[in-house]
Amino acid sequence: MNVPAELRYTADHEWARLDDGGIRIGITDFAQDALGDVVFVQLPEPGTTVEVGASFSEVESTKSVSDIYAPVAGHVIEVNSALVDAPQRVNEDPYGEGWICVIAPTDSASFEGLLDAEAYRALVSGDAPAE
Repeated sequence: MNVPAELRYTADHEWARLDDGGIRIGITDFAQDALGDVVFVQLPEPGTTVEVGASFSEVESTKSVSDIYAPVAGHVIEVNSALVDAPQRVNEDPYGEGWICVIAPTDSASFEGLLDAEAYRALVSGDAPAE
């Protein structure tokens, strides 16, 4: 399981990376593996306001449909429209070409409150309780 050290994570299996002007969001390698083959990604509309922990997107696979939850509050400033025609990028490159959107946070310090790679690894291995 790939858990890049430079990213932050949620107990709901989203990852977050500070980018210029926002926080890039996607689902983790663990999540895409559990989902199986991704066949559709419902992208949020740019300008959508999101609250921490609220569903703002869905990923549909051959196994199930899963909500994607906002790791930070803010508004969506960019979406990965390439996923419309190539949703499999979520499986192939979850931390690169498979990103879902960029959120401009209302409180950039909230990023620091997310799980670091070590805490996320402990969570998915069952060594830590979900928060």
